[in-house]
Amino acid sequence: MKNARNFYINGAWVAPVAARDLDVIDPSSEEVCATISIGDEADTNAAVASARSAFDTWSQTSKADRLALLNRIAEVYTAHEADLIEAISVEMGAPTSVSQEDQYGSGIWHIEGITKALEDYEFEAPLSDDEMILHEPIGVCALITPWNWPMNQIVLKVIAALAAGCTMVLKPSEIAPLSALVFTKIMHEAGVPAGVYNMVNGDGPGVGSQLSAHPDVDMVSFTGSTRAGILISKAAADSVKRVALELGGKGSNIIFADARPEAVQDGATFCFHNTGQSCDCAARMLVERSRYDDAVEQARLVAENTKTGPAREDGTQMGPLVSHVHFDKVQGLIQQGINEGARLVAGGPGRPDGLNRGYFTRPTVFADVTPDMEIWKQEIFGPVLAIMPFDTEEEAIRLANDTEYGLSNFIQTTDRDRAHRIAGRLRSGQVQINGAAMSAAAPFGGYKQSGNGREGGRFGLEEFLEVKVIPGWDV
Repeated sequence: MKNARNFYINGAWVAPVAARDLDVIDPSSEEVCATISIGDEADTNAAVASARSAFDTWSQTSKADRLALLNRIAEVYTAHEADLIEAISVEMGAPTSVSQEDQYGSGIWHIEGITKALEDYEFEAPLSDDEMILHEPIGVCALITPWNWPMNQIVLKVIAALAAGCTMVLKPSEIAPLSALVFTKIMHEAGVPAGVYNMVNGDGPGVGSQLSAHPDVDMVSFTGSTRAGILISKAAADSVKRVALELGGKGSNIIFADARPEAVQDGATFCFHNTGQSCDCAARMLVERSRYDDAVEQARLVAENTKTGPAREDGTQMGPLVSHVHFDKVQGLIQQGINEGARLVAGGPGRPDGLNRGYFTRPTVFADVTPDMEIWKQEIFGPVLAIMPFDTEEEAIRLANDTEYGLSNFIQTTDRDRAHRIAGRLRSGQVQINGAAMSAAAPFGGYKQSGNGREGGRFGLEEFLEVKVIPGWDV
């Protein structure tokens, strides 16, 4: 891929100060598919200096100018649809259909959603007869994004920061950096002013830590593991910069006896989607006891009928896990579930039949799981569904809230009052009822160790803004 070893600083592709190569592995084949460079402190400093230099001008642009740029980015983004789909399938193993409909599709969906939020947003509003509130860009932003939803997360951060009037340095995941290279090409072709958007590849301990602690960075927006989010918060503390975190999750899907007939099937399918590599994956299924045995059987059928295979093979529904390290982690947790006494209903350790190469794992279902088991408590980030029965509404709420995370929960019932009552008591950033989808304007983020701050629409735009009050405005 052209410019794979280069960074994008001050409106141009530049070579790293000291080249350090890193191979990118196609998880479907375990073969090297590209080689990128890993940045060092000199590269980080150059990118931050570029963003700092551009801030005074970009922060003063009009809303009309920013809207015009966002619309140009949307046009160029759609022109590169095929490039993005191919890159995402290669770098992280998403099946072509998932790369197109969900991975690529989420990007343009959020570009349009943030553009609409900017159109409607008022950066100046009176507080009283003689006081004005100004919403101003926070400054230079470090945007650190994950491998599992590359375009979704890059767009949510970059486009919102642009809309707010901020300048930025993007550090995409070094595991899946190819789509970020395509996105950077899009930004260049769309005419983003030099220095407003910069991109440096690197790992967390290197470029990630350097950006988090950098005195000229005003904000860090990070999506990834809770462990890494804690380290970023500590690194950022000395400069008292704003830190927005979208971290792990261990959501519950609460299915009552009166739920829709397809509720279990939909829930299991959602758990296996993107090979279970989603922070809002409903990996815990709580089922009212009268429906429990049927639910376990339905989940087993979904797992056994999910076609697992190479990302670009026709008919593939579930691709590989992203890396050898992640494959080993998920395999270890599946074995731990067996060792702890959970009933293995489908899947289990090892690769699916006929797949001897690639980081493929079996869609796995455990029943009779108990709250003390690691597969119930720990975020597995793989296609592993843990099912447990419950008897009362109070018990379901207690079990769902019994986690250090608080990102997403799900309720399946035809009793509207019950759904509203439970939704108000679940400690998570979003609660979806009966499979209803969120809009592009909806805020995404969590409680507890799932992070802080929100992304998407107006809520995501405001993460990148400071609030200033000016008394005496009319003097």
